[in-house]
Amino acid sequence: MNRSRSGQCWREALDILVGGVDSPVRAFRAAGGHPFFVRRGFGPFLEDVDGNTYIDFVLSWGPLALGHAHPRVVEATRAAIENGLSFGCPCEAETRLARKIREHFPFAERVRFVSSGTEAVMSAIRLARAVTGRNEIVKMDGCYHGHADSLLVSAGSGVATLALQDSPGVPADLARLTHVVPYNDADAVARLLERQGSRVACVIVEPVAGNMGCVPPVPGYLEALRDLATAHGVLLIFDEVMTGFRVALDGASGHYGVTPDLVTLGKVIGGGMPVGAYAGPAALMDHVAPAGPVYQAGTLSGNPVAMAAGLATLTELERGDVFQVAARRLAELLHGLQFRAEAVGIPFSVAASGTMGGFFFHPGPVRNMAEARQADAAAWKIFFNAMLDAGVYFAPSPYEACFISTTHGQAEIERVLHAAEQAFDRVKKSQKST
Repeated sequence: MNRSRSGQCWREALDILVGGVDSPVRAFRAAGGHPFFVRRGFGPFLEDVDGNTYIDFVLSWGPLALGHAHPRVVEATRAAIENGLSFGCPCEAETRLARKIREHFPFAERVRFVSSGTEAVMSAIRLARAVTGRNEIVKMDGCYHGHADSLLVSAGSGVATLALQDSPGVPADLARLTHVVPYNDADAVARLLERQGSRVACVIVEPVAGNMGCVPPVPGYLEALRDLATAHGVLLIFDEVMTGFRVALDGASGHYGVTPDLVTLGKVIGGGMPVGAYAGPAALMDHVAPAGPVYQAGTLSGNPVAMAAGLATLTELERGDVFQVAARRLAELLHGLQFRAEAVGIPFSVAASGTMGGFFFHPGPVRNMAEARQADAAAWKIFFNAMLDAGVYFAPSPYEACFISTTHGQAEIERVLHAAEQAFDRVKKSQKST
């Protein structure tokens, strides 16, 4: 593909933007080369500034469950914009979207909207600390919960992609309040809580990890976390910023039948607009100001344009079996990739949960971040670039999930699998030469 205009855009961006990007993993550091610059998105496709098109399995890192520029989302957003971009006052759309969320997450009796997933998680942890009177938290190695200071410890995702050791600028005293245990290891959580559960305010987890690749919970893991949290008076927080309305319409909590104390949401609930939310039972959420003393505020929280986009998106996802069809197409894609990799003798494993999934150049199963790090990064890099050259865009990191939308059709799946055959051949030839 000719990407000369993207190259020019990249040089201009490097001169003015930090590292040329506004979010680190966009910089293609793991993939090599430079990113392409996008002109527009439509349905399952992206078009870059050079006119190349790509089948998109990143989908703005998850929010675009209906694909790019879905007509009903565009219509709802345009109507909202005509009435104003922001009010700083309550609007009916906030209540409507909150009710829609509560329909699918029944334990979410109260909802508070914010402007990002990071804000949602940060606020939920503050609430947990206030309610329990404890300061320490437990997180899982490789789970990413936003870039708040205490959550950048063993954060996976872009931190792992850039080979950073957590993040400078996080005070050691604050980092000491965060305990890290392996994902999918309930025994490690049990041992930690036995030692110091009386000082722990919350256990926070991605119920399906999406920032070490896609790694589902092993059977019984989430149930064990629920039991351990209850036994030690610790709040269980499900970070469903990625999994909410992706794993299932009722989220990972509904899909796996485990109810957390608090849930954080984002991405899909904004339909492509900046948004986040944290929610839970009234007995907990009513500690938040102005109902209670735990302060949290935001100028653009409950932004009317984001509320309209989110409400239109969730309404469309509820229509017929569109969600189920998309989930089946993703499963078909991933199993097709695995079949083709194994046919030429390349170790390869896949995982999916609803409309999010992932793959590893690793025989699998991959159950935690340590195992994700054992995957063949060199093979992934060759495969990623071969697929990109064929017009297929997966995340430019071996530690990110992929996503499908309701607009990805059978033709797109077949085109990807055809391209993958040649990409795997390229990987195999590279392995033989070394």
